[in-house]
Amino acid sequence: MADTHDKGAFRADIPLDAVEEALRSVERISGGEPQAEAAPLEVESAPAAAEPGEVERLRAELELSQAKGREVLDKLRAEHEKLLRAAADLENYKKRAARERDEVQRFGIERVVKDVLPVLDGLDRALAAATEDDALAKGVRLVRTSFEQALARHGVSAFSAMGERFDPAVHEALLQVPTDASPPGTVVLEHARGFKLHDRLVRPAMVGVAIAAPPPAAGPKEG
Repeated sequence: MADTHDKGAFRADIPLDAVEEALRSVERISGGEPQAEAAPLEVESAPAAAEPGEVERLRAELELSQAKGREVLDKLRAEHEKLLRAAADLENYKKRAARERDEVQRFGIERVVKDVLPVLDGLDRALAAATEDDALAKGVRLVRTSFEQALARHGVSAFSAMGERFDPAVHEALLQVPTDASPPGTVVLEHARGFKLHDRLVRPAMVGVAIAAPPPAAGPKEG
């Protein structure tokens, strides 16, 4: 006779392996695969607003940096101007030195020329006192010519003022000569010729200048 069971109860002995296989079959039939868990969405948080004190600090640092920059710029500008002035001074010094060197080369013998001019004046006076046919005067004339040629090689030249209008820039009046033969202010006598060294006057010509002759004295009245 069959075993007595509780009313309404059903009991079956099913192996565990069979149950797991049945579950896998159900999953395949339904086509469902286990869903992977969704990765959590990472949201980048917005930067926090700067604090008021931090803004003031940054502004102060910016103003300090700008002030330092202006100070450095002013120093650089001052140094640049100083260098420009130094370069200009150097250029002026070079030009001045070149002018002085050229002046020494051109006029360095001026004192020597002034010392030898009286010797040339003596030759002129000797020739003025000699006659044309004097043999000694011919020799003196040759010496004077050689002397003047030697001076000319160094830039020395003589000039005469006879018959010219008196010019105080190149003539020195030693006396006045009353005459009607020449207009007043004309050079009528020459005591010594003038000399130049290149374009510089070394000695003016020593001259006598004509002035108007006085009117003739009135004779005694006849009674």
